[in-house]
Amino acid sequence: MNAHLPSCSCGRYAPPALNRREALRRFAGGAGLLALSSLLPARLAANPGRFDVQSRAAQFAPRARRVIMLYMGGGPSQMDLLDPKPVLQKNDGQPIPSSIVQRAIGGPTKLMASPFQFARHGQSGLPVSELLPHLAQVVDDIAVVRSGVTDHIDHGEALLAMHTGRGQAGFPSLGCWITYALGTENQDMPAYVAMCAADPERARNATTAGFLPALYQGTPFNTAGGSPIFNLARPESVSEADQKLMLRLTEALNRRHFAERARLSELDARIQNFELAARMQIEAFKHVDLAMESEATRTMYGLDRDVTRAFGTQCLTARRLLESGVRFVHLVRNDWDHHADIPKNLTRSCAETDQPIAALLTDLRQRGLLDDTLVIWTGEFGRLPVVQGGSGRDHNPFGFSFWLAGGGVRGGMAYGATDEFGYAAVENPVSVHDLHATILHLLGLQDRQVTFEFEGREETLTGAEGGKVVTPLLA
Repeated sequence: MNAHLPSCSCGRYAPPALNRREALRRFAGGAGLLALSSLLPARLAANPGRFDVQSRAAQFAPRARRVIMLYMGGGPSQMDLLDPKPVLQKNDGQPIPSSIVQRAIGGPTKLMASPFQFARHGQSGLPVSELLPHLAQVVDDIAVVRSGVTDHIDHGEALLAMHTGRGQAGFPSLGCWITYALGTENQDMPAYVAMCAADPERARNATTAGFLPALYQGTPFNTAGGSPIFNLARPESVSEADQKLMLRLTEALNRRHFAERARLSELDARIQNFELAARMQIEAFKHVDLAMESEATRTMYGLDRDVTRAFGTQCLTARRLLESGVRFVHLVRNDWDHHADIPKNLTRSCAETDQPIAALLTDLRQRGLLDDTLVIWTGEFGRLPVVQGGSGRDHNPFGFSFWLAGGGVRGGMAYGATDEFGYAAVENPVSVHDLHATILHLLGLQDRQVTFEFEGREETLTGAEGGKVVTPLLA
């Protein structure tokens, strides 16, 4: 048992019960909850094991306080973006070496050179593809890992592994573990916000709380335009007085229902989220109102261009959420699976995201936030150096690239290496568990000490084998 982690019968990292004064402070200010504030302490006192997202101290001095994860679902092609391979260029169209294994040998089995040019940028001289001209301008802020490896070659399992450390469903995602361990800095905003431009199953798998209390599930924000927060505004047909009456009745019914089901975390999460939603009616909109941003900032993120407007809006919203005290912001895309026409499709994916991502890094740095904000850019795996579908690439779990920035990361560096074709990691391979352990370390957490008891076993994000902190990435 970790001495500094309060315990309860459900898990090893549960916060203590709130006292009456703290409960009144937290809940008395939200719209519709003035009448509820006198009721909440009784329910909290009756359920001393209740989980919450109160801000908690790290286990040791953290380098990062908050995280934004930019997940490019589908598998970005490393040899076309961040891992140039001159030998591959020279052997374009040649038969594949025996060392390269495809999932199914059929049709063309020849090497495919990158159709894009690379150039060195920044004081570090890191090579970056012509597809990422904006990232090239901030390359000294990022640490590129060229030796990522995973055990899974199909999207579903690899997505789960990248987010939960396991290739099967039922385990909590990274954002859930982090908010479970550290809580959040603003009780009037969600601890973990997810903006998912992906199908419902992949969005759910990327943000699932698994066996953790449902309170730590990622809160979905809208990515399709309009208000970023679903169903938050009070309908014009409902008066403020009627809403207050409805909230008072709902809280009374919730308390009665919960009294007999105190161990049902999904119910507790729904009740707390309902209370949070009421508080957010006052707090949240000012944090996601992009009209308050200058025209120069909006232009920097690409909100003035059709190709970058959607993702630029998400990145700018993410920055505002981080400023508001949200602990973990998660942007999920699902359009990097380029089995055909790399010249067209990879170009499109980069055009939509490159400028907003570079703007996010620049904006965070200018506001003094990058030093303690960890930014992660990754897919679930990479691509093969072999042609598929005329000019596409198939999945490759044996070597891929991702990058980290800010939050204690040493920028302007490349770590690890793949072979001369960009196929497999041959120097300093970094597993998904290693990545997760490094992320937790930057947040002041030891991956084997953030635990939750589930079915008689102390579970962790990095599993029984644990992860290795990639110390060369640390500033």
